[in-house]
Amino acid sequence: MIQLIRGFKDILPGESELWQHIETVARNLFEDFGFSEIRLPILERTELFKRSIGIDTDIVEKEMYTFPDRKGDLITLRPEATASVVRSYIQHKLYAADPVQKLYTIGPMFRRERPQKGRYRQFYQINAEVFGVDSPLMDAQMIFMLTAFFSRLCVTDVTAHINSLGCPECRPDFKAALSDLLKSKKDQLCENCTRRSKKNPLRVLDCKATSCREAMADAPSIIDYLCPDCASHFETVKATLEKQNVPFIINKQLVRGLDYYTRTTFEIQTGSLGAQNAVAGGGRYDGLVKALGGPEQPAIGFAIGFDRLVEITDLKDAGLENRPDIFIAALGEQSISAASTWAGDLSLSGIKTEMDMSGRSLKSLMKRADRLNARHVLIVGENEIKEGAVTLRNMETKEQLSISIKGPIDDLVTNIKEKFGS
Repeated sequence: MIQLIRGFKDILPGESELWQHIETVARNLFEDFGFSEIRLPILERTELFKRSIGIDTDIVEKEMYTFPDRKGDLITLRPEATASVVRSYIQHKLYAADPVQKLYTIGPMFRRERPQKGRYRQFYQINAEVFGVDSPLMDAQMIFMLTAFFSRLCVTDVTAHINSLGCPECRPDFKAALSDLLKSKKDQLCENCTRRSKKNPLRVLDCKATSCREAMADAPSIIDYLCPDCASHFETVKATLEKQNVPFIINKQLVRGLDYYTRTTFEIQTGSLGAQNAVAGGGRYDGLVKALGGPEQPAIGFAIGFDRLVEITDLKDAGLENRPDIFIAALGEQSISAASTWAGDLSLSGIKTEMDMSGRSLKSLMKRADRLNARHVLIVGENEIKEGAVTLRNMETKEQLSISIKGPIDDLVTNIKEKFGS
């Protein structure tokens, strides 16, 4: 038997309905905030991610699914969505009509990480990106929208963590201070961070290894090194979140795992997933559009870990399963033939309808209706066909109603809808 590749998963009926509900909540909320959906390919040129994410990141160094195509060009299954959105923004010159673009996308990403709870090698994200707005008010609005999203999904065990990563003017002095600390702590650092500390010391702050986190407990805070513009920007973000009654924690070790972030960075963290506690995160990336060949445009965005979100939502038992409104229990060839026509018309009319075409006994058919958790059963046999009336049984109240089938099929649909209404 051929089985799943390790780190991948099937989303089966019974769970997919919850995923659909989350997608619907996201679409409705984001579009209320003025966002439009963009759909992107899952394959991109490898160079896109090397230039955007950073050559020295774990994602590019170890985790990307990269391979040559028939012409020898390196292509990669996308490990994240922001770079692809930026590529599309530039390629299609979306900035020409209006530099301010608010876009969201939902779909799979791919990274060859060690599988664990809430983390897969094919995982799903919900992303939102805003281009052309440099105001700190937009930073606060993105965090506000994100917390509203979790609230609508009845996710309560979450907290917003925020930080500022400054800009190219702020970072040199901070990097120098951090490098001095790293030299004194080199014996406590993991192998990855020993290497990172020379190329990109900020990445050490993002390490989840216990020894590295302990070593960095007294690390300097970049907030203390912000230039006047970045400091003012961050103060406005904090003040706006307070006005919007969004609780937050200033987390000086929050740097995110991608090189393109500047100024405001944030995560939504939960206590429900153990060490992998981030269920969403993002920040400002004002230099990325220009770095990838586009005009100089500010930008900010976030990504929500769909798989992790499903793990912590309280909606798992919210009755989201795809149950039939009607299960047709048809007995005999003539009844089955008629019922198959009815099932099509009832389904087209918006009544979720299922039937069994096997010709089994009424007892077996009622058991199947129970397994499907059908709300009603429409019982029809040869006698019902002759008499011109069928029985509609409410599976919860056990009430039974007689419905005429003497007229055209439209009459049957109308009669059933009237019974539902009553």
